[in-house]
Amino acid sequence: MITEILTKIFFLIAVIDPLGSVPVYLEATKQLDNKHKKKVAVRASLISFLILLFFIVVGQLILDGMDVTLDAFQISGGVILFLFALTMIFGEGKPASEKHLIKDYKHVIIFPVAIPSIASPGAIMAVVLLTDNNLYTIQQQSITTALVLLVILLTMLILLAANLVQKRVGEYGITVISKVMGLILAAYAIQSILSGLKDFFVVLK
Repeated sequence: MITEILTKIFFLIAVIDPLGSVPVYLEATKQLDNKHKKKVAVRASLISFLILLFFIVVGQLILDGMDVTLDAFQISGGVILFLFALTMIFGEGKPASEKHLIKDYKHVIIFPVAIPSIASPGAIMAVVLLTDNNLYTIQQQSITTALVLLVILLTMLILLAANLVQKRVGEYGITVISKVMGLILAAYAIQSILSGLKDFFVVLK
């Protein structure tokens, strides 16, 4: 049980990538005073959690309504996560690519800090995968939701201490860590694809 929880925490940290949001947050709030910077960190974290919670609740309903099989969902979800991981590993990196999205420095809470920096497409797909009704009990899904909240709170604390984190780790260090997170995410994605393919061919037999 403890091992499973720790695995999920590390996976959620990898896909949400709290450190990777630091340069994006600092760039987005560079024209704000400290008071408003803190508001952005808190509100963006809250909004991103609500977005992920929405997909935890509604994602399964959408899949059931579309009559998507568990195998198909595991494979497609794994492919999407793998492609997302590749952008983290071989792309500009999360900080650099998301900085370019900032157009209006007066309205940055929802975009790009909450979306896509914290609640990224990869994070959304990940929480839907981790709370699939066909694989996990209500208790397990509740624990996963609590872990998502925990990682979001960790992200919020890191953003509140963003200047200190930036000085200690540096933007280059943050980029390297983001790429390592991408490797972890890629491994999970491949595992999801293999599990889906295995179950699919068992059904065919």
